[in-house]
Amino acid sequence: MTTTPPAVTSVPQLTESVLAGSFGPDPETLDVVSAFWLHHTTRLPGADVTYRNYYVLLRVGEVFGACSFEAGELDPSYCADTSGRTLADVLSSGDPLPVRIAALDAYLASVQPHHTSPYAEEVVLPAGTPDVRARARDAAVAGLLDVAEGTKVALIGVVNPLVDAITDRGGICLPCDFNLRETASGLAVSRDMTEVVDAADAVVATGMTLSNGTFDVLLSRCREQSKPLAVYAQTGSAVARAFLGAGVTALSAEPFPFSQFSSRPSSLYRYRTDT
Repeated sequence: MTTTPPAVTSVPQLTESVLAGSFGPDPETLDVVSAFWLHHTTRLPGADVTYRNYYVLLRVGEVFGACSFEAGELDPSYCADTSGRTLADVLSSGDPLPVRIAALDAYLASVQPHHTSPYAEEVVLPAGTPDVRARARDAAVAGLLDVAEGTKVALIGVVNPLVDAITDRGGICLPCDFNLRETASGLAVSRDMTEVVDAADAVVATGMTLSNGTFDVLLSRCREQSKPLAVYAQTGSAVARAFLGAGVTALSAEPFPFSQFSSRPSSLYRYRTDT
């Protein structure tokens, strides 16, 4: 990075620091080259759950800022008015939260792309079918945790292969999700994030917590309880990276284009802190 970034403890504080130029170039000098909207569904072989994913993406230079969102939260028409705006304009506007998270992600990724970071461990996912690639990805995420036999792991944002990856390591998965009632393996899914975090020894959370506004609550609670927090992020992967050592202890960052959009080898980037 071009500057030594300040320590941040919340997304609003991070946004203010970026707008002040504390992380690098003035975001007023960086333009959104393109804006697009994706609706993507997946059902893995043998599963009875269809994942329905929506993404807003903003391109700045060589990188993309990404953020998932809930159905109906954002209309695709936003694309027509976002290309050509500066990142400073988007970040300081009244745009929906997913658009601002995508802009923040684009800024931080443009300052330092994951593939150039000296702190990132590149993990190449193998070519193959969606289930092969999903399991490889989720095993890489689970590998960020020190899961001993009997470790209770809160999983905020359920992905069934990640449930399996945790249990395969001897962990006890405590799943939480707003959209599911039961995992593929039959575990009951809580809707109360604080309940599962408080009961856990360690926490794994999706970047979706950034887009629904729960990330700061999760971050604060894990800091207060000194619990390791690993984030697996397609949404806001560079945003989550800014909190390494400030509540986030490990990160699996997968920048766009995501693994589910290709059958060929692709990369994700793992980060770890010393704590």
